Amino acid sequence: MIQNLEQILLNIQQSFNKHSLIAIHLSHYKGTEPGLKRIHIRKTLVKNEYVLSFTYQYATKDIVKNYTLAESIQLIEGLVKVEGFRLIRLLTLDFDIQLSFMKGGRWDLEKTNPSQNTLPNMQHDKPKKRIIEANHQMYLKQLNITDQQGHVYKSAQDKYKQINHYIEILSTLLKELPNHEVLKVVDMGCGKGYLTFALYDYLNHILKKPAQVIGVELRKDLVDLCNQIAHDSSYTGLHFEQGAIGAFSMPEMNVLIALHACDTATDDAIAQGLKAQADLIVVAPCCHKQIRREIKKSNVSNDLDFLMKHGIFMERQSEMVTDGIRALILEYFGYTTKVIEFISDAHTHKNVMIVGVKNVQKESNQAAIKQKIMDIKSYFGIG
Repeated sequence: MIQNLEQILLNIQQSFNKHSLIAIHLSHYKGTEPGLKRIHIRKTLVKNEYVLSFTYQYATKDIVKNYTLAESIQLIEGLVKVEGFRLIRLLTLDFDIQLSFMKGGRWDLEKTNPSQNTLPNMQHDKPKKRIIEANHQMYLKQLNITDQQGHVYKSAQDKYKQINHYIEILSTLLKELPNHEVLKVVDMGCGKGYLTFALYDYLNHILKKPAQVIGVELRKDLVDLCNQIAHDSSYTGLHFEQGAIGAFSMPEMNVLIALHACDTATDDAIAQGLKAQADLIVVAPCCHKQIRREIKKSNVSNDLDFLMKHGIFMERQSEMVTDGIRALILEYFGYTTKVIEFISDAHTHKNVMIVGVKNVQKESNQAAIKQKIMDIKSYFGIG
């Protein structure tokens, strides 16, 4: 029987709920865990929920584990009763209290005035500064990314992170574009417009580059929704049009973006960018069906048979071949290309982005590139 243990556990629970808990220390360890010296516990905020963070200090390492309040109370009780910690000290804004094992087997409870008068920083990680800030953004509220106070919803954290990651990738490319009086940007297959709104915001309000942005989307309900949000946000240079990517016509275009356009819709988008001689073409392909079907149908034998006989490898190889040809086509038309990896979203695991930057000073060896494409098609049996 450990006297007063229930009292200190109750104090932990009360100070946690009152937001007055500063720290908990467990020490004087007499248990059998090799190398364990002490445990420091603090209240911390993880994914918008308060938990208790346990730092297990060993002779050569620290291990951090997070637990809910209920789990922590049960765990602390076991650490004292069973595991062999002979001293537990609770620091709060109102008082300090210590339970320690004394000679003769007695447990002594001592309560004193608080030794500290300020709470530590409870952030689990230092908040990362985002390019697109969440506060006071009408479009983020109406897209259900933030609440009325500008706080990002827990369920929208990944989407908010993804939006900023896209803008971070595009920011360097956009800064290096030739100067235009008004930058004309088209986002093909824009869906609900998360990136389209953020891109308009970034160009006009952060980079201070006057830009007109058009979002192209097949679904009328999304087009109507996005146009209403653009109107409510006073984004006069942003509008959305209903239509298929291949049918959209815009003779003058400086930037073309198409993220997760399905199968050959990515090729339609690239064709639109090439036709307009856009300075920058950025696509993140999805659903590489056509080339996979052609490779499978052709039954051509080559050095990759040992891979292509497996469905999963066939799929991955088809993706690489398709996107490799797309990059070559961009190079054929005078673009400097690179293929990069980015954070995928919840709807697709595809995470490859093809970037083409128009290079007016570089002469494209079109004959050699065309022959390379023909050789690739022949090797894989692509019609």
